[in-house]
Amino acid sequence: MTIQYWLVKQEPEAYAWSDFLRDGRAVWDGVRNYQARNFLRAMRRGDRVLFYASVTTKAVLGIAEVTRAAFADPTAGAGEDWVAVGLRPVLTLPRPVTLAQIKAVPALAQLGLLRQSRLSVMPLQPAEFAAISVLGGA
Repeated sequence: MTIQYWLVKQEPEAYAWSDFLRDGRAVWDGVRNYQARNFLRAMRRGDRVLFYASVTTKAVLGIAEVTRAAFADPTAGAGEDWVAVGLRPVLTLPRPVTLAQIKAVPALAQLGLLRQSRLSVMPLQPAEFAAISVLGGA
């Protein structure tokens, strides 16, 4: 199977990249948007994920990997149809990639982060993932 690429957003005050590194893995749960849920459902083990710290930081800080495909979200109520995935951190980018840097790259103009800024999980094209990784020094 071909690796897919994703971006997940998180508020640093709720769960920072440093928390993710400390924990060594995370259940990515609590997503309550139907489009984001469908993206979580499409994630497969081995897919690569950019971790974007939103609100105060506004930068991509690292790369993660999907370790477990979609499963029932443990934070959902009985009968609710929400899912979670397992993630593990792979690499802290040597240089955080800021939102301003992303906006300055014409090849990233169609990035979901710029078009649907409130969406917390979104797919990336391989070239978009590569461009952001290079900006970050990976």
